[in-house]
Amino acid sequence: MTTPARNVAVLGATGSIGTSALDVIARHGDALRATVLAAGGKVDALLALCERHRPDHAVIADPAGFAALRDGLHERGLATVAHCGDEALVELVSSDACDTVVAAIVGAAGLSSTLAAARAGKRLLLANKESLVLAGELLMQTAHESGACIVPIDSEHNAIFQCLPAAQLRVAQHGAAQTGGAQPVHPASQPGLKRILLTASGGPFRGRTRSDLGQVTPEQAVAHPKWSMGPKISVDSATLMNKGLEVIEAHHLFAVGGDRIEVLVHPQSLVHSLVEFVDGSTLAQLGLPDMRTALAVGFGWPERIESGVGGLDLLAHGRLDFERPDLDAFPCLRLAFEALAAGGTAPAVLNAANEVAVSAFLQRRIGFLAIPALVEDTLAALPSTPASSLAALREADALARRHAEQAIGQRA
Repeated sequence: MTTPARNVAVLGATGSIGTSALDVIARHGDALRATVLAAGGKVDALLALCERHRPDHAVIADPAGFAALRDGLHERGLATVAHCGDEALVELVSSDACDTVVAAIVGAAGLSSTLAAARAGKRLLLANKESLVLAGELLMQTAHESGACIVPIDSEHNAIFQCLPAAQLRVAQHGAAQTGGAQPVHPASQPGLKRILLTASGGPFRGRTRSDLGQVTPEQAVAHPKWSMGPKISVDSATLMNKGLEVIEAHHLFAVGGDRIEVLVHPQSLVHSLVEFVDGSTLAQLGLPDMRTALAVGFGWPERIESGVGGLDLLAHGRLDFERPDLDAFPCLRLAFEALAAGGTAPAVLNAANEVAVSAFLQRRIGFLAIPALVEDTLAALPSTPASSLAALREADALARRHAEQAIGQRA
């Protein structure tokens, strides 16, 4: 890796994506350094990461954990400065403490820091789905105006990024855009692009009918067959809401309408997504199901750097299967397409209601099939309005959460 050394802020450092990012960073100590580590409330885990990676700054989202973080850093003899709260995180990602930001905070909580990084013109390795689902137009416009580089880290969008030369130019021309030169090329200018095909593993319940899913437990839902993820994302994968959110993300990232985005269930999780062109050509990106590949692309692009992931032996895997998603058993995917078509605040309502429903399911307050039912009810109760500002989107988010919580209370 011959590009200048990057100072990296890892937001969501104790999660699965943060752990993978730090693994890649550690493999390139001369070119990558973790200067900011941020976590939600796991103070002990954050302290252990600070001891290993020696960042300049550590941020705990929960103010109740600040004293333990500060004292723990002192006891370990670390020079790392302790911070707490979203305001401190926004300030750090906007400063010269980092030039690259891994945005891996789960949920709407990651929106403000992601926007701040984009506004500051950082290279943004984007793994926070909600930033695009809630405020996709705003985020992409902010990145365009500041010259920020957005490299998607979801394996599916990273695959599309690798298959679309125009998407790659958003990163390659980053420096020129910041100095007033050529502006980044938006993927919408990709000549001959016909459609995008997002692949889905199908989750732990692939092949089951709707009637089979009534007694699903949280333990079963978080047991993903291919990926190691946090509980919320794992449940989203089990309901296919994860794929629905990715459809909305793809719309914003690559300027492609929902009518040109399709989902294919691919249980082997080796083909991460495909891009079809008008001449009949289809490009696909393949690899083992390991997030470190996508992260290495984000850190190194336009160069390729070692990720710690082995190559793909197709002979050993033997076959690649594809099938249509079952929208009757997994209606969350249908609801996401409908929210994208409705536009405005509908995706924000979809996301907020889903977050509340998934949390209630993990707490055993509702059943598995109640997740899509609550989301559909909330979308029907709160018709889409123009997403004219971040304030309007936050209001829609709050209204959706309130409605979903009330609906859960009525069910109980």
